[in-house]
Amino acid sequence: MNNSVGNAGRLLWAGLRALLVLTVVTGVLYPLAVTGIAQVAFNDKANGSEITSEGKVVGSELIGQTYNLPKQNPDDAEEAAVPDLKWFQPRPSNGLGSNSVNTQYSIILSGATNRSGDNEDLITWVKDAKAAVVKDNSVPGYTVKPEDVPADAVTSSGSGLDPHISPEYAELQVHRVAEKNNLTVAQVDKLVADHTDDRILGFIGEPRVNVLQLNIALKALVAKG
Repeated sequence: MNNSVGNAGRLLWAGLRALLVLTVVTGVLYPLAVTGIAQVAFNDKANGSEITSEGKVVGSELIGQTYNLPKQNPDDAEEAAVPDLKWFQPRPSNGLGSNSVNTQYSIILSGATNRSGDNEDLITWVKDAKAAVVKDNSVPGYTVKPEDVPADAVTSSGSGLDPHISPEYAELQVHRVAEKNNLTVAQVDKLVADHTDDRILGFIGEPRVNVLQLNIALKALVAKG
């Protein structure tokens, strides 16, 4: 009997020691080591790839944002957002108009619309979005043709949070942005070219433009006069 109790006690003590050691190693030392290495070697990425402007954090390289005019009634959740056309606009967030559960780049609601390519509602939304892109970006001396509207201008990404647009969509907005900000087309064209990232390692992904970084540069250019 005494031997059985003693053996049970030793097993429990051994298990408790293992639990304590593993808790310290995996619950304290390992997280501290990983955090320390990340802060030293990948400080920017470890802290959320933050983007700053005028000394303030204004967003992340990884998460898209909207660029809309202030609501007429801030308390009206049903009031439709109206794009502020002096800024470069991102791709739609998780769908178009009323089909979306996420029209404001809300991280909590990220996800795709899951509608098939032949879905009648989706086709209607895309057509309406294309018409809006054509209307918004056609300015005196420059008319956008429906066939020139790229896919990312009228469809969301899989997450609905894509911070990038294609160079083609950025270029399509150049004339409108130049007109709204009293800049030359050449100035805004150069801005887009300077903020166009090539494929990763030259072959992974597609060329892309980070909309937030582009708009920060646009703001600085406008401020210079």
